[in-house]
Amino acid sequence: MAVKQADIDKVRASVSGQLGNRVMIQLDRGRNRVDIQEGVIQGAYPSVFTILVDDENQKRPSQLLSFSYADVLTRDVRMKLC
Repeated sequence: MAVKQADIDKVRASVSGQLGNRVMIQLDRGRNRVDIQEGVIQGAYPSVFTILVDDENQKRPSQLLSFSYADVLTRDVRMKLC
């Protein structure tokens, strides 16, 4: 699947418009491993965006994860507004 710059620009604009919103992210970790977490979109930068993931059960400390816009296009990361 070829990733085009216009597609990346659309994803970047969409993520930028959702700054501060809570999202559910599904991370494809490979070999049929999938992680599902909730967090808040913290920042959108030219090449990456960041999500602050907080665990309500306090099993894990809050962590700031960063993803590239191409991760969304290749479906390594899937996001849904909460």
